[in-house]
Amino acid sequence: MLRFLQKCKNTNHLKQTHLQILVNGLKDNDSLLHNLITVSSDLISVDYAFTVLQTSNSPDVIAYNTMIKCFIGRENNSTAYNALRAYKQMRSRAFLVSPNSFTFTFLLKTIEGLDVGRMIHGEVLKMGLDASSVFVGNTLLNFYSKSGNDGVDLASKVFDEMPERDTVSWNTMIAMYMDCQEVESAIKLFESMPKRSIVTWNSVITGLAKNGKMESARSVFDKMPEKNEVSWNCLISGYVKAGDLKNAENMFDEMPVKSVVTSTSIISGYAASGDLESARKMFNQMGIKRNVVTWNAMIAGYVNKSQFNEALSLFHFMLLDNKCKPDHITLISILSASSHLGSLENGKWISSYINKNKINLSTPLGNALIDMFTKCGDIENGKSIFNKMSNKCIITWTTMVSGLAVNGKCKEALNFFNKMCDEGIKPDDVMFIAVLSACNHGGMVKEGKSLFQKMVNFYGIKPKIEHYGCLIDLLARSGELHEAIRLIENMDLEANSVIWATMISACKLHGNGELFEYVSKKVLDKEGLNCGYLTFNYKFEFINWKVGRCFEV
Repeated sequence: MLRFLQKCKNTNHLKQTHLQILVNGLKDNDSLLHNLITVSSDLISVDYAFTVLQTSNSPDVIAYNTMIKCFIGRENNSTAYNALRAYKQMRSRAFLVSPNSFTFTFLLKTIEGLDVGRMIHGEVLKMGLDASSVFVGNTLLNFYSKSGNDGVDLASKVFDEMPERDTVSWNTMIAMYMDCQEVESAIKLFESMPKRSIVTWNSVITGLAKNGKMESARSVFDKMPEKNEVSWNCLISGYVKAGDLKNAENMFDEMPVKSVVTSTSIISGYAASGDLESARKMFNQMGIKRNVVTWNAMIAGYVNKSQFNEALSLFHFMLLDNKCKPDHITLISILSASSHLGSLENGKWISSYINKNKINLSTPLGNALIDMFTKCGDIENGKSIFNKMSNKCIITWTTMVSGLAVNGKCKEALNFFNKMCDEGIKPDDVMFIAVLSACNHGGMVKEGKSLFQKMVNFYGIKPKIEHYGCLIDLLARSGELHEAIRLIENMDLEANSVIWATMISACKLHGNGELFEYVSKKVLDKEGLNCGYLTFNYKFEFINWKVGRCFEV
């Protein structure tokens, strides 16, 4: 039966094997039970595995540990609850089984929240395990270290009370202090450490660099009795993140064996600082050592600095070089360049490349394709990609709604928004900017008002100046000038020059001289002489318009 269990490949095979185990009275066999729980969790669900455990008459500690371990890594809101339920059953009178070190280490990995962790810590103390097991002690340290500043004191107490510590114990504490910006405590602990591993040294350098203490990081680096590639990378990456590219390149020159990771880090640093010439120089020097991450760093550097043609040129060079295949990150960057250039031809070629090479249409890649097609005016291909995507996020829907709106498909954009809400996806503030813009482009006043109210009252989203701007522009263009003014006066944000310019244009468009004078006075009161020219120019045009109207009459 054990061999049958281990060979199970699908649900049907497993259920047939489980039935045979029950028919032959083997459900309480320890070895079979442990394997049945694991296989059930993998092939069916953790709930099914839990049922298997609950129907056993005499599960041992390994069975419970196996069950709790199955909950680790499950993205489920009830994961911690079920793990604790398994532990509670383990300790109940009906199933009195004593936990061991593994029970608590698995349990602590399934839960979140400091209070629950402290409760588990209490159980550890009751069993007398924290004083005898460095394994449990390290698990507690790891748990508290991930709880931010709230867990620092508790972790320190656990560490101080541990009768035996290993390198992991010290490293966990040092990393925690660094993450919480308690650099002095981390250094003090580092200096009192009886035996330091190279991992410890590297961890300290990384922590100091992360906290902007590059002089201290260099000092620790210089004191290292032995350095490896990671040591050099930690220090050079620290200089790059601090924007000190001169020291980064000096260290790189001293590095005994040049690392691709380090070279790529410096390329990214130069690109981020805008020095694309230096970035390209190092990129060219790498030659055959370049990997896909290196190519991505250089291409992204061009895209981020709006040098889109250079990005496309480098991408074509990458294909001709044929040493590294583009990945999702490469394609997303190139799609961004194509959309900014409005190059539908390039975008279509990339889409064809994705299909030809059977590249998985991940959510970010799909979003980039939709963005490219819609910005280039190809709505049908944008919708085709949208429909192909198996996993859509809020960005996917927002990109589609925004693309439809920009291309004048405003009613369809609103339909997409409603469909998204019907599918239970909660819109965010960015989505509301997109859908209000669609209403604005389409002149859909009633829908725009309704959506604004829904955003505030139903979804509890506080309007930003962009939301107000969309609605005010919509009202003003449609001639509802007084309602637009009331909205400006009642909003809890200061109206910006764009909103006032919108109102001045609308007053001119609809020939409302009285309101024009009111808005002009508001602009002068709010902006003073800095925006006086704006009011003067519009006033001059307004007078000309009125004269023209008189001649027409």
